[in-house]
Amino acid sequence: MPRPIICRRVWFQPGVTYFKPAGIRITGLNEVVLTMGEFEAIRLKDFEVIDQEKAAKKMNISQPTFHRLILSARKKIADALVNGKAIRIEGGNYKMVQQPIQPGMGRGIGRGRGMGGGRGRMGGPFAAGPGGMCKCTRCDYEEPQIRGQPCMSKKCPKCGAPMVRG
Repeated sequence: MPRPIICRRVWFQPGVTYFKPAGIRITGLNEVVLTMGEFEAIRLKDFEVIDQEKAAKKMNISQPTFHRLILSARKKIADALVNGKAIRIEGGNYKMVQQPIQPGMGRGIGRGRGMGGGRGRMGGPFAAGPGGMCKCTRCDYEEPQIRGQPCMSKKCPKCGAPMVRG
């Protein structure tokens, strides 16, 4: 019996999950599916430029597994670019982890579970505290935070970037 797949930690929810070549009609056969784990591996290694060992620890997987994810993701992206296929980002065995927003909210400081508690999509932060402002991470747009609706679940009405509590 094979080992169960370890749940990968994903720190970033992409705002856009589908890319396609301009001017080409896409059918289900002309697309490549990147899992959230592969997307996160590419983001950490190639975009954030984090070395493989640290990136693997951040995702809660072994270094060889991280390497296999990188190879698989790069092969799929190359296939899409060379053959004019669309890229869909979805699925995989993962859980969303909320990044600390304020200094001092990291691991081991103060009370709580640290680093977001790993509650994933279903039970995330509840935003039941006192009112505040939600701020865009890209264009600094601000709007009042609505009780019971976390800022991280909103997108900026101006640029579409994720918002954070500010």
